[in-house]
Amino acid sequence: MARVLVVEDDQFVRSALIRHLTDASHTVRSVGTALEALREVAHVRFDVVILDLGLPDLDGSEALKMLRGITDVPVIVATARDDETEIVRLLNAGADDYLTKPFSVEHLSARMAAVLRRARSGAGEGEPSPVIRVGGLAVDPLRRQAELDGARLDLTRREFDLLAFLARRPGVVVPRKELLAEVWQQSYGDDQTIDVHLSWLRRKLGETAANPRYLHTLRGVGVKLEPPGAEAPR
Repeated sequence: MARVLVVEDDQFVRSALIRHLTDASHTVRSVGTALEALREVAHVRFDVVILDLGLPDLDGSEALKMLRGITDVPVIVATARDDETEIVRLLNAGADDYLTKPFSVEHLSARMAAVLRRARSGAGEGEPSPVIRVGGLAVDPLRRQAELDGARLDLTRREFDLLAFLARRPGVVVPRKELLAEVWQQSYGDDQTIDVHLSWLRRKLGETAANPRYLHTLRGVGVKLEPPGAEAPR
């Protein structure tokens, strides 16, 4: 199955997670501090990390940023913090998903399965895909790189996945349910997740929701990507 790193300082929660994941045939390693987690990912290849934020040595969001500096392993944040600002901060720091405590083992299993499916499908590309061009945008799915007017875009993995998915359908309005299913590998979810990533992507494309150039949101319908100057929807 998967090689999982559990980063959790609460011994009761940690033991429960280890037991559940082991029963599900995953290989599990666990640590109780951020520094131990950084050492683990530097020496062991994991498929997914479950990261608690309330760590004794370092705030989990800071640990997340440090993890992102050395690995692109999918990270599911487990947090008791459920306010919108905090969720945005977590996703901005590089989290692939988040769970608000307390959560059920079934919920954790579903989120893990979605994250692992997404990571494995991205790594299992067969024939090289041609570079996708939409206006001044160039998206290279094989190298997972994107440029705007010749300048390299610094995108997170999820931002790239979202951009590439929309770029393959220029001018097509993609429903939010389809984005959740194809980009996030979830059959249900919060629109806030999509909105947050669209906001970051717009910022990196040099635009805003009020003055879009490439990314256009049709309220209650979906999102589309098209080159600047394309005819606006009627």
